[in-house]
Amino acid sequence: MKVLMLNGSRRPNGCTNEALKLVAASLQEEGIESEILFVGQDAINGKLKESLLNLKEKCGQADAFVFGAPVYYASPTGEIQIILDRLFGMAKEELRCKPAALVTSARRGGTTSTLDVLAKYPTINEMPVISANYWTMVHGSNPEDVMKDLEGVAVMKNLGKNMAWILKCIEAGKKAGIHKPEVMDKPQTNFV
Repeated sequence: MKVLMLNGSRRPNGCTNEALKLVAASLQEEGIESEILFVGQDAINGKLKESLLNLKEKCGQADAFVFGAPVYYASPTGEIQIILDRLFGMAKEELRCKPAALVTSARRGGTTSTLDVLAKYPTINEMPVISANYWTMVHGSNPEDVMKDLEGVAVMKNLGKNMAWILKCIEAGKKAGIHKPEVMDKPQTNFV
């Protein structure tokens, strides 16, 4: 089993990456592989199409996802929103019904509104959202500060454990003959 983590920060080794590394360590303790992809720059450096094609392929191979972003103006970065807007448009089947978790980091505020924006992506694509024992956020101005946020560190570890549990339950279900639901037709209703 593998969890693909997207880091939508502009800083590849910043606070969001530190949070994702904590989740990854917790997953590893449970025998689950993970990969952190830094996608923050790909949205703006002329490599968006190439990055999205690579991501679509990786999504097909992944069993679950963690979408991470720092808070910029009380919202996720524009970069992660560009990536997710496009990715969810082109990789619906590769993402559908696979568990997803959300992670954010901030110096102080804006974390709950950032989590709210990020949550819209998996919930529109039939992806179970994995939670923890508190909101999945860390605080700090740098990775060293994040490690001092003892509550945030514990939440990230709990998130990894909960993701591992759900993945193991899905695997057991598959072995018992339980598979994801078939795609249902959905009429589109316009409001004029």
